[in-house]
Amino acid sequence: MIEIKNLAKKFAVENPKKLSEQEKKDPRLKGRFFHSVLDVSFKVNQGEVLGLLGPNGAGKTTTLRMLSTALQPDQGSVDINNVNVLKNPLLARQKIGFLSGSTGLYGRLTGRENIEYFGQLHGMSKSGIESRISELSTMLEMESFLDRRSETFSTGMKQKTSIARAVVHNPEVVILDEPTTGLDIMATQTVLDFIRSLKKSKVPVIFSTHHLGEVEELCDRVTVIDKGISQFDGSLQEFKNQAQDGNLHGAFLATIQQGEL
Repeated sequence: MIEIKNLAKKFAVENPKKLSEQEKKDPRLKGRFFHSVLDVSFKVNQGEVLGLLGPNGAGKTTTLRMLSTALQPDQGSVDINNVNVLKNPLLARQKIGFLSGSTGLYGRLTGRENIEYFGQLHGMSKSGIESRISELSTMLEMESFLDRRSETFSTGMKQKTSIARAVVHNPEVVILDEPTTGLDIMATQTVLDFIRSLKKSKVPVIFSTHHLGEVEELCDRVTVIDKGISQFDGSLQEFKNQAQDGNLHGAFLATIQQGEL
């Protein structure tokens, strides 16, 4: 299980004059600091998939980067199986597999070499890495391009390789930041099937998305973040109940509107 409590993160604004009018009106702007995340809490149990929703700029990516230890939170805790991983970033990186929306591959390396490198960083044995790459290559349908240099990859190939690289060490929790953005239908289906396989293996998954169809198809739980605050955290059915007709689009809008009251 992973449990996040009261995460918060602010950033210094170097030049307030360069802020857009929308940014100047954002209530999270306080003096020379922008409080990207004010108070975010949620939890995911073993074998559950949580969909992280929110408008652009809500604080979702900042939250996920704190979970991955790429950012140090100003306050809050992240517990994985009752261990506070923020107190030990090295332990957190062992337990978490994180796919960022912006991390690129090493273009001169093949897909296999990119994955091998991350396996080595995690201290895996050569045989363990080879076995895991074989497994992931089949699951993510990578056989046709695994040994090509990644600078020649399509968007879908890059995303599959990035996912394999993130989970090569068999993490206890997997965090995916918009994993299907920019993918075609076939690549998207492969990624969604991979998330299902993680769920079947009882690995908790947190993934952010703007595609409500993916939420309905995969998720057990939903968390909605708006203006740096978790406005909803509950089961998929409880989220549907936010709208009279059970429509996810209506439930999302109703949750955001309630947070603005």
